[in-house]
Amino acid sequence: MNVRRRLIPAALASALGLGTLTACSSDSAASGNTDKFDVVASFYPMAFLAEQIGGGHANVTSLTEPGQEPHDLEISTKQRAQLEEADAALYLKGLQPAVDEAVGQTGIKTKIDAATLTHLEDHGTGGHTHEGEEGHAEEEGHAEEEEHGRDPHVWLDPVKYAEIAQGVGKAFEKADPDHAADYKKNTEALVKKLNGLNGDFENGLKNTKSKVFFTNHAAFGYLAERYGLTQEAISGIDPESEPSGARVRELQQEAKADGVTTVFYETLVSDKTAKTLARDANLKTDVLDPLEGITDKSRGDDYFQVMESNLKALRAALGAK
Repeated sequence: MNVRRRLIPAALASALGLGTLTACSSDSAASGNTDKFDVVASFYPMAFLAEQIGGGHANVTSLTEPGQEPHDLEISTKQRAQLEEADAALYLKGLQPAVDEAVGQTGIKTKIDAATLTHLEDHGTGGHTHEGEEGHAEEEGHAEEEEHGRDPHVWLDPVKYAEIAQGVGKAFEKADPDHAADYKKNTEALVKKLNGLNGDFENGLKNTKSKVFFTNHAAFGYLAERYGLTQEAISGIDPESEPSGARVRELQQEAKADGVTTVFYETLVSDKTAKTLARDANLKTDVLDPLEGITDKSRGDDYFQVMESNLKALRAALGAK
């Protein structure tokens, strides 16, 4: 086995169920120094993959705390030490520049960049999003990290998420060959579930009165493209910024033309922007969760439950038959 043996027991590797992914430990003993395959994940969607694929052989921790907006993450000195002690780092380059930098500076042997395991697209000019996606790169100043504006929100497309899962599984097999058979089996089971979720979305969104949905966070470009929908983002990456009067009028007109009934907001940020538009345009509000983290406000305890809640919300908003 090529996983480094540790001097400290795996006491904190105890709860490897889904619930542990909502917590981020700052104790280095939790992220390294165990006799398991220690994986440090950048944020929830990466940690979920590591949990599901690693199973009982992996000790997974997340750099992003529950309730923390992942884009704003800054890496502490203690977290850098955790990365150094881990057996693998799983991250999505372009989403969290601080993580990209920290992983690049560590000597960790296995660095798994999920962005290399599927094809990323530039939704800023793709016709399925709006000007807010361009604001995504400009406002946060990481157009360069996003490799010229490529959209990193691939986990919201079950098909692309499954592609990433397969790549992560292979990386785990290579890094910890003693448990390769289990990693392969776990990956296959996860991909099967994701394929089933894709089928649910395809069937659930096939016949709808409208194909347009409004959101304050331009995170759903891949989901929109996969299922023939059009995302209209209010304010780009900053969900709490106020939309301009011109933008509100534009969206009011589009709501009438396309039968839009609902403005979606998310669980990790204020609903102020969505409510402003909804009030001015006489629309309803609801949650469409970008799944950047699980909290007690999430409509579900894990990726699959929240995605099913998202499907239910989209079906209601789009007038599914």
